[in-house]
Amino acid sequence: MFNKSVILLAVVVSTMGLCLAQDKTQQKPVVKETAIKPTSAASGKEMFAQYCAPCHGVDGKGNGPAASAMKSQPTDLTQLARKNNGKYPDSHIAQLLKQGGPGAHGSADMPVWGPLFQSLDKYHDAVVQQRVSNLVNYIETLQAK
Repeated sequence: MFNKSVILLAVVVSTMGLCLAQDKTQQKPVVKETAIKPTSAASGKEMFAQYCAPCHGVDGKGNGPAASAMKSQPTDLTQLARKNNGKYPDSHIAQLLKQGGPGAHGSADMPVWGPLFQSLDKYHDAVVQQRVSNLVNYIETLQAK
């Protein structure tokens, strides 16, 4: 009697585990929020890899590993100049990074980086500006030719 009960319990637990596993595979991925990690303010490439690539992808095309969990597809950063009559909108990108804007950095999915950069370099506005400038300059190198 004891062995049949143990076997029955094992079958029930296994079946429940299989059902839960199937439910997890059908759920939309969730982005795990973590604290910002310091990077070199001098390296736009390093900052892009740490802060932007999870959503925008290492190539900037909006295909990062977290993209499928977003409410809307991350912007293809390689097309910014093309969408602006061939001129890379550096001051606009810097503004979005620092203060956010409608439909971009500042939504529930996309953080405004200015305050986050400020948290890394308290009382050093020049370093925050260096971070934004170097990140903007790196994104310019991603523009489609």
